[in-house]
Amino acid sequence: MRKQSGFTLIEMMAALTLLALLLSVALPFSGLVKRRAQEQELRHSLQLIRHAIDAYYQASIEGRIDKSLDRSGYPPDLDSLVKGAQDKTNPNGGKLYFLRRLPADPMCERCEGRAAADTWDTRSYDSSADSFSSGRDVFDVRSKSLREGINGTRYKEW
Repeated sequence: MRKQSGFTLIEMMAALTLLALLLSVALPFSGLVKRRAQEQELRHSLQLIRHAIDAYYQASIEGRIDKSLDRSGYPPDLDSLVKGAQDKTNPNGGKLYFLRRLPADPMCERCEGRAAADTWDTRSYDSSADSFSSGRDVFDVRSKSLREGINGTRYKEW
């Protein structure tokens, strides 16, 4: 008699069942890892933009940037952080730059093709603490996303 080599149907079914079980555990975990990475990118982007807004304001307080009396000293829009402002203390007429590029909101839904500044919700210095409304300048920035984060807080509240 000749000995046959190979797997039986039962062995193949058992192997496929184990593989399906492993995939059913791994797929939700990979989604969580992706979302956690997006949240980390959102935190970093918010810190970066808020730091640049504060640096712009500090430069206006120090008199390095022109500021009219009716202005708060905060940047007029997010793009001005990238475009820069004329440095009054530089005799060569140089500019002060606060960001190399403006990051887009990683949580923004339907933001393909939009400018990075349009993906963020901005708050003016003149708006009250309860309302997050834009105006003549940019005092703060937040995500436009209505979704909740892993910790249960809405991205708009970060």
